[in-house]
Amino acid sequence: MNQTERRIFLIKALLAEQPKYANMQIPANTDEQKRLLRSLFNIRMPKPVSEQFLQVQDEYLQEETARKGITLLEDLSPEKDNFYLWQGDITTLGCDAIVNAANSQLLGCFCPNHGCIDNAIHTFAGVQLRLACADIMLEQIVDEEPGKAKITPAYNLPCHYVFHTVGPIVKGCVTKEDENLLASCYRSCLELAALSRINSIAFCCISTGEFHFPNGRAAEIAIQTVTEFMVQKQSEMKVIFNVFKDLDYEIYKKLLRTN
Repeated sequence: MNQTERRIFLIKALLAEQPKYANMQIPANTDEQKRLLRSLFNIRMPKPVSEQFLQVQDEYLQEETARKGITLLEDLSPEKDNFYLWQGDITTLGCDAIVNAANSQLLGCFCPNHGCIDNAIHTFAGVQLRLACADIMLEQIVDEEPGKAKITPAYNLPCHYVFHTVGPIVKGCVTKEDENLLASCYRSCLELAALSRINSIAFCCISTGEFHFPNGRAAEIAIQTVTEFMVQKQSEMKVIFNVFKDLDYEIYKKLLRTN
């Protein structure tokens, strides 16, 4: 199969799972097909799928990521010591682990084609990631608490693992509890990474998007918490601060130069 054939196969398989979409026409336009496929990935509940589907899906997603271009840790230069700053799509970053800013259900974003990092990571990892998270939640029973961290395989992403952490949701002014919970997100991920013998980890800007944590203060907490951990544990772990927006890049650049 070529990419178009794989995409059509996956769309048909996912539509067949949704009786209400049985008569939906598959668009001829490539970009519209990609949007439809992503939407179907996004709304799919965690449930078993055939080996044939997984094989086609994995080939498709890995090829899509390769076409976007993979950035390896070795391609980056540190800003200072073992701290790196990289602006780009975290789903194309090749390192040991990336951090996902998850929600309390830990199942990924169900909103079709939403722009959050949770949506992107679950889309390009494949349906296996939601299944793995569902297994965690089935065993855990209750929602994931803010400030904790869980680890899963990364499946079709170029990294090896995904760390899932739920950041604080800011309502109005930032409180001390908000700051402590955000620091706990970074600390929990680092502690879990150390236990899992992870040598490199990429953090997104946790809580700064849909959860409304002010970008500048969030970056200060991120750098301070990671620095304290590295010193206390005498860790040689490589830490990548991944940003997407120009605003966050400038904030982190300035802070890493002055700290």
